[in-house]
Amino acid sequence: MIQPRTLKGFRDFLPEAMMPREWVIDTARRVFRSFGFCPIDTPTLEYLDILSGKGGTESDKQLYHFEDHGGRQVGMRFDLTVPLARFAAQHIAKLGTPFKRYHIATVWRGENTQRGRYREFMQCDFDTIGTTSIAADIETVLVIHDLFRALRHDGFTIHVNNRKVLTGLLENIGIADRAAPVLRALDKLTKIGHDKVAQEMIENANITSRQARDVLKLAEISESFSPRDAGAENQRILGAVEPLVEGSETGQAGLAALRELIEATDRAGMPPEHLWIDVSIARGLDYYTSTVYETFLGQLPGIGSVCSGGRYDNLAGLYTKQPLPGVGASLGLDRLLAAMDELGMLPRTITTAQVFIPFFDKDRLADYLGLAALVRGEMFRDSGSQTPEEVAVDVAATPINVEVFPEPKRLGQQLKYADRKGFRVALIAGSRELDNRECQVKDLASGGTMVVSLDDKEHLVATVRKVLESNAVERNT
Repeated sequence: MIQPRTLKGFRDFLPEAMMPREWVIDTARRVFRSFGFCPIDTPTLEYLDILSGKGGTESDKQLYHFEDHGGRQVGMRFDLTVPLARFAAQHIAKLGTPFKRYHIATVWRGENTQRGRYREFMQCDFDTIGTTSIAADIETVLVIHDLFRALRHDGFTIHVNNRKVLTGLLENIGIADRAAPVLRALDKLTKIGHDKVAQEMIENANITSRQARDVLKLAEISESFSPRDAGAENQRILGAVEPLVEGSETGQAGLAALRELIEATDRAGMPPEHLWIDVSIARGLDYYTSTVYETFLGQLPGIGSVCSGGRYDNLAGLYTKQPLPGVGASLGLDRLLAAMDELGMLPRTITTAQVFIPFFDKDRLADYLGLAALVRGEMFRDSGSQTPEEVAVDVAATPINVEVFPEPKRLGQQLKYADRKGFRVALIAGSRELDNRECQVKDLASGGTMVVSLDDKEHLVATVRKVLESNAVERNT
């Protein structure tokens, strides 16, 4: 016998894990579409030269790669941004610019597993390709904000910086030519602390201890941020940064971009407490060029950023001579779900159906299946004459999902099954009720029941919907 087991860093997902997982994915998809982003997909495998050297030495170490049966060197995508650059270079003539895409798919990294980190995980990315306008950078913040509000988070903070600010400081202290190792070390500040970051900068970037202190001095400006007075705090931070980049055209440009971002998000109605100008964040990947983002949960900051990204103006230049600047972010689905589970925010249900129909009269199976079809059929109403586009936006056609128990058992046993799986409504009918063309609509949360005629489909469906809506309100209060 082969022992059933999974590889380290890889997981099976049972229904109770997949249900909230799909809810987050569906929510992200809805938010991305609300801003006009369109779906794409790319292959799991790419030619190795497409992937290697694009995310820095650390990403190359984590890259799964091998020789395929045709003797080609191939790699498994480690993120969705590098494949996007290849995709855009290959298809942009057909797509046109600006091109706004979202991509929800699995990626692989051979890294050490830890809390919220796995070797196989899913990313939910959205990007705007083909424009250098800061409007796209600002919209990225607004998408992140709307995404976390839609996911029912309140105490989140989007940390924003501009790499040009960091570059300006490095220019002023004479180490701009060593920006990559300096910024990779700075990106580890929250993980390993000031002393180890300084040591890594000195060793890997070959800079002096004073230069390392100057870099960390910039990072320290944001450390005392108070979300309770976020607007004033962000202005204080920008004011403190200004003398450190004085004389650097690059640094001044980055500072101006941050000021514009603050003003625009404020005028767009985004609450200031969700935005933090954090000049300590650098993002470790080498391809970022200006704006960078990291998102933290106020109730669980230790789990790390759950949505990160930035602007990468030069990445597609490796594949095409056409300028294809881009900006976007990635929702760390697995890390976010781990956080939400720890915070008790995930629904505890293992069924995709809201309505349960017990089968306890063995001679009336067809009637139970017909009852299920009666309620479930609401999802198909009037759709025959609609185009796919019309059906996709018909929010009134929200389906009612119904499950019929497959075996004629005692009602008590079947209701225990319904309770264990998390159904919200049961439609109960024995031979007498079916003969009288009626059934009981039972609220499985409160225990309340009402008798409804099977000949009045509209009333039956409306009654079921009313119970479902009542349950939804109770769960959200």
